[in-house]
Amino acid sequence: MISFIIALLLLIVGYFTYGKFVEKVFKTDYNRKTPAVVNPDGVDYIPMPWWKLFLIQFLNIAGTGPIFGAVMGIMFGPSAFLWIVFGCIFGGAVHDFISAMISIRQNGASLTEIVGSQLGKGVKTIMLLFTIVLLIMVGAVFVSQPAALLHGLLPSISVTLFAVIVFAYYILATLLPVDKIIGKIYPIFGFIFIFMALGLLFSIFRTNAPIPEVWENLKDMHPKNLPIFPMMFVSIACGAISGFHATQSPLMARCITNEKYGRRIFYGAMITEGVVALIWAASASSFFASMFPDCANGIEALQKYAAQGHETAEIVSAICKGWLGTFGGILAIIGVVVAPITSGDTALRSGRLIVADFLHFDQKPLWKRLAVALPIFAVTFLVMNLKSDVLWRYFAWSNQTLSIFTLWACTVYLFKEHKNFFITIIPAMFMTCVCFTYILSAPEGFHLNYTLSVACGILVAVVFLGIFIYWAKNYRKQNLKSINQ
Repeated sequence: MISFIIALLLLIVGYFTYGKFVEKVFKTDYNRKTPAVVNPDGVDYIPMPWWKLFLIQFLNIAGTGPIFGAVMGIMFGPSAFLWIVFGCIFGGAVHDFISAMISIRQNGASLTEIVGSQLGKGVKTIMLLFTIVLLIMVGAVFVSQPAALLHGLLPSISVTLFAVIVFAYYILATLLPVDKIIGKIYPIFGFIFIFMALGLLFSIFRTNAPIPEVWENLKDMHPKNLPIFPMMFVSIACGAISGFHATQSPLMARCITNEKYGRRIFYGAMITEGVVALIWAASASSFFASMFPDCANGIEALQKYAAQGHETAEIVSAICKGWLGTFGGILAIIGVVVAPITSGDTALRSGRLIVADFLHFDQKPLWKRLAVALPIFAVTFLVMNLKSDVLWRYFAWSNQTLSIFTLWACTVYLFKEHKNFFITIIPAMFMTCVCFTYILSAPEGFHLNYTLSVACGILVAVVFLGIFIYWAKNYRKQNLKSINQ
């Protein structure tokens, strides 16, 4: 329990200290007019109050990642608490904030436009394809998951019918102006999601949950002996750092009315997601302890429960119903359903905006929105037919890999602006190593020798650093020449 309390406090303190430091590094300008103020279009560029944008951003990035990812990640042991805290403060929140602020400075530019402006047209094209594939996978995954959970609540209605309903909602949310559906219902969804998290937090203290301490169990505890590095760092994505978030931030960058709200909306939403992930990791690591008193700790009890054939969704359901009662459990499960839906709809909306920006296709007329969105809907529908576990594994890796592009682009931007780029280059190198090690060693990847994979991951990160240093030297030389001329 002490580890959990310290972790919670560190996340909160991190927002007010390191978050403030990162804001100063970027040098937010309270007098600079934002895209929503300069060129509102009534569809995507619509001025909205910061608290609404915070809730929308939080729900956009949350999904089931900080819930399902935290449950799967805590099976590696309490080291998951460390990754959630430090990954969130120094990685995820910085990644989200800097990329969002760059978007604001570039007239609400989508992620591919940001990456292209910093890393070149070739990388921009690769980024476009990679990002669209990821967003389609997000849309597909976040149709099947809530449909399955809703079917569990109402077995009389088929999973297929629920999937059709969810997908129909996605179509509307993608096409209609951002303030018509998203801006109106997200505050309600946000209340349900926050109720779920606070309810579990209260239950943790009420029951004096036996949460394992970090210093007593800082070892690999995964039942299948999967290595903590890089597997845990990929399993817990949305609660620590997630490339998907940078695809969502431009939606809010086009609606923010003043840069002074940037830290609250973007850094703050990521810290909040870290808190949610921490609560779920703590809940999963302690809830099943009383069910299996023969186990040494709650994590082993969780592993035993999962080994009996219970899927992650069933684990989540058991925790909600067990600690919050029938009514609270239903509301909590609805909160879990809301999370993926509010990420799936904005994922497809982001896909529409990214393609439209790339093609320079005006999105104010409805028929032009349809022209861009219909092919995305069609491909998403086809991808939905793949197995969800396969989709999730590739989504998790693609998600983390996307953060590499974003962090290196942010590093280049900060360097060009003569700002402290170390805040992004360190997490960029770390995530480069994580993602390359994962794809080389994972069963769904190349399944190479673990030691060789780690060595190659480190080597690739060092090579990327070398490329950056070489580029930086040339960039400085060119600037000096232009100044002298």
